[in-house]
Amino acid sequence: MGTSKMRLPRVMAAARPGAIALPSRRDVAAYSNPAVLDRWNAGIRAAASGENVITIYDVIGEDYWSGGGVTVNRIDAALRRIGDQAVEVHINSPGGDMFEGIAIFNRLLQHPAPVGVKVMGLAASAASIIAMAGNTIAMGPASFLMIHNCWVIAAGDRNDMAETAAYLAPFDDAMAALYAGRSGADKTTVAGWMDAETFMSAEQAIENGFADSLLTADEMEVDEGAREQASAHNAVRKAELGLCRSMSRSEARSLLSKIKGTPGAAPDAGGGAPKTATPGAGDLSWLGAAADLTRALGA
Repeated sequence: MGTSKMRLPRVMAAARPGAIALPSRRDVAAYSNPAVLDRWNAGIRAAASGENVITIYDVIGEDYWSGGGVTVNRIDAALRRIGDQAVEVHINSPGGDMFEGIAIFNRLLQHPAPVGVKVMGLAASAASIIAMAGNTIAMGPASFLMIHNCWVIAAGDRNDMAETAAYLAPFDDAMAALYAGRSGADKTTVAGWMDAETFMSAEQAIENGFADSLLTADEMEVDEGAREQASAHNAVRKAELGLCRSMSRSEARSLLSKIKGTPGAAPDAGGGAPKTATPGAGDLSWLGAAADLTRALGA
């Protein structure tokens, strides 16, 4: 199918899907596969914004390491500010907490005015769920949409693993129904795409019914500072997820926090010992050691 044809909007946007039920228990967290972080250029932004725009340019869920992250509370605040007018959601995110993504998706569905979604760079995992809330979905020419099954870190014996698999199955089924409803594709076909952790280019997403039209290249720009900062934080995010294979998340964070203040950290104003870096405080020098740990873990 030629590019010129793909640039034409679909005659009619697919019907928006229904809300997804959130889990009653939150002791199992579903994240993006750490490998997705390597495909995320966090610096891609919309070239223009406006009062009715919500930006999702970060991981989904509260991010311990950067102090940022996109949460349902932040989206609620933005929707209250915008009021009952049409809203535009700009996305460039590797995903994150799937259950937080579902909550944000449900909030956008409840908005009384039309919701337009623009994928600037990447809408992966939980971010792809959020994108499906749009009445219309447009994608940048070099952007991607990624869908997959719930990806979790769990520990225990075979009985624990079987229990976790049974717990996650309804959410995989709900997501397959969501993507199938939006795209018009057969649910079994969508489930196969999810099993394969499928990345779709903008043109593939339009052809498969996940998006309606292409944005033009001049509608986007790149913030190199944001890209570099996210790249540094990605190293410790991946290290944390790697450590979580053998310990709790709190233990992993405690261990990684001990890396802070490594040689090369900025000295204090009086020329004394290096300051201890703190997640979200702006001093990223200690993240180099986390990157070494990530490589050692193979994360």
